Amino acid sequence: MEATGTDEVDKLKTKFISAWNNMKYSWVLKTKTYFSRNSPVLLLGKCYHFKYEDEDKTLPAGSGCTIEDHVIAGNVEEFRKDFISRIWLTYREEFPQIEGSALTTDCGWGCTLRTGQMLLAQGLILHFLGRAWTWPDALNIENSDSESWTSHTVKKFTASFEASLSGERELKTPKISLKETIGKYSDDHEMRNEIYHRKIISWFGDSPLALFGLHQLIEYGKKSGKKAGDWYGPAVVAHILRKAVEEARHPDLQGITIYVAQDCTVYNCDVIDKQSASMTSDNADDKAVIILVPVRLGGERTNTDYLEFVKSILSLEYCVGIIGGKPKQSYYFAGFQDDSLIYMDPHYCQSFVDVSIKDFPLETFHCPSPKKMAFRKMDPSCTIGFYCRNVQDFERASEEITKDLAKHVPALSILSPLPSEETWRCPDLELRDWSVVLMPSLTGSGTFSKSLHWSVPPFPICKEDHWSLSPPGM
Repeated sequence: MEATGTDEVDKLKTKFISAWNNMKYSWVLKTKTYFSRNSPVLLLGKCYHFKYEDEDKTLPAGSGCTIEDHVIAGNVEEFRKDFISRIWLTYREEFPQIEGSALTTDCGWGCTLRTGQMLLAQGLILHFLGRAWTWPDALNIENSDSESWTSHTVKKFTASFEASLSGERELKTPKISLKETIGKYSDDHEMRNEIYHRKIISWFGDSPLALFGLHQLIEYGKKSGKKAGDWYGPAVVAHILRKAVEEARHPDLQGITIYVAQDCTVYNCDVIDKQSASMTSDNADDKAVIILVPVRLGGERTNTDYLEFVKSILSLEYCVGIIGGKPKQSYYFAGFQDDSLIYMDPHYCQSFVDVSIKDFPLETFHCPSPKKMAFRKMDPSCTIGFYCRNVQDFERASEEITKDLAKHVPALSILSPLPSEETWRCPDLELRDWSVVLMPSLTGSGTFSKSLHWSVPPFPICKEDHWSLSPPGM
């Protein structure tokens, strides 16, 4: 009896905390994001300029503009449409109960899972729709930032708490096959794009059946010792996403895979092996790959020396964003202007949407307003994402990224396949910057040094396996 009573108290406590978080994240203050008219804006490899079309019109130095300001000419509308077209995944409430818990919301703990979903969603958009795609209705959605503390929000809190004490929601199973639907509109490019747009969003629905939904990601996270209600780090989420894609059995997802870098290093041969795994007599096509690189850009705080590195990454057409944020608060970084990062914020609680319903509403899956954050506030732990359509695309990306990394403080390495046995030798190494915390030092077996990390130029692993690096004077 005593144990049962304790369980009931714990369940009631969980439901109350969930209801409180639902209220806390169901409203935001009216804020505006200011962009300079004099500096370009980079968004996932695309560059936009907000200058007046009339060059005779001048603006005072440091003047800013909001995305809502329609007086500004240039590429403002193009930027808005591009940004809003990215898939936005936020906290949700009143979704089907997560197995093994009493939770029907992820408010207060699921933000990194949401930012991981956003990165994966961008990779799938590139895969199925391409970088040039934008949502035709992007400029028609309302700005969620206009919501404020009102009696409506209080009523929503009360209703949310009452709902949390009730039973589970009825779950509907998707009935429509993507390929069957597309077959009806094979000659209509816009209809095809809209079908894929909706299908990608449906894969991230908040139900146990959604391939990349919160329920499935939590199941995969159990092997990492995580459970519903825990906070997830960017590196853990990278491995959860890899597992989710590997386990997906949908026919449209058989042509894509995920590679997670180890020790900040991408090994070309391993990536190509994953891309070529499906090449058989019946299927001669190699797979697309999303490459996830968990890195740490400093010690307790982000080292500002990595600012140019992060900018260069977000400027690449191969980039699908960064799972990052502030300490214990995850954001999806998708671009930058000057020394500020542009991001989408998952910390906004919205109601459950049943994505199995035909023509389910799309508005809550697209963010109407970008946010900006100074780079110096960024948490050093993050995961960088890239997308390559095939092996040739990966080889081009590797060459471009490697050249770009050479210009900045290195945060990752891309290593080519090891040389043949006849050409094994230990190259002369020059320690580039032993004070930078990022790359792993190499001891006898290539393991992490527990006390210090080193930043070194890319090089082949020595066959004799006797690398030992020490900083000057040690």
